[in-house]
Amino acid sequence: MLHELLAPYQIILASKSPRRKELLESIDLKVKVREVSVIEEFPKHLSPAEVALYLAALKATACPPPQKNEIWITSDTVVAFGNKILGKPRDRNEALLMLRSLSENKHEVITAVCIQSALGKRTFYERTRVTFRKLTAEELDYYIDTYKPFDKAGAYGIQDWIGRIAITRIKGCYYNVMGLPLARFYDELSALVKGN
Repeated sequence: MLHELLAPYQIILASKSPRRKELLESIDLKVKVREVSVIEEFPKHLSPAEVALYLAALKATACPPPQKNEIWITSDTVVAFGNKILGKPRDRNEALLMLRSLSENKHEVITAVCIQSALGKRTFYERTRVTFRKLTAEELDYYIDTYKPFDKAGAYGIQDWIGRIAITRIKGCYYNVMGLPLARFYDELSALVKGN
């Protein structure tokens, strides 16, 4: 069982996201949080999946080299509408523009993860397709003013009110949209610890 193999290790999440910490704890992992600071800029020619991988790897390079008993986790989530990346909105107007574009449309959420330890490193990503029904102006105003989704890529959280009332279809991992593809993460972490 993975938990027995992880007993000697300290798992360190290099992320400001409280949701990622909650997700890791939801699969019974004990996690310490240490924030790393990077400027999240990337080459403009990259695809959305490449951007997510690039930023997860960039955050990994900002971490100190893992000690023998440490496992470091970095991650980045990208919301892609077509080939356009929807980052965290700077203000209410930008959040409104993003959500209007997602209304009555499909988009993709891509989360890339880098797990590194003295044993090695594993980098991967998962892709989830999300479909929104048509949202009214009143619903958009209510969501933005009540939930203030300015810390969320694409200006929404699937676990929020808007996820419950607006998402009609998901193809892929639900938790990936929250910020960490748990099933894939568990498999990759197991393979790293077992030396596969």
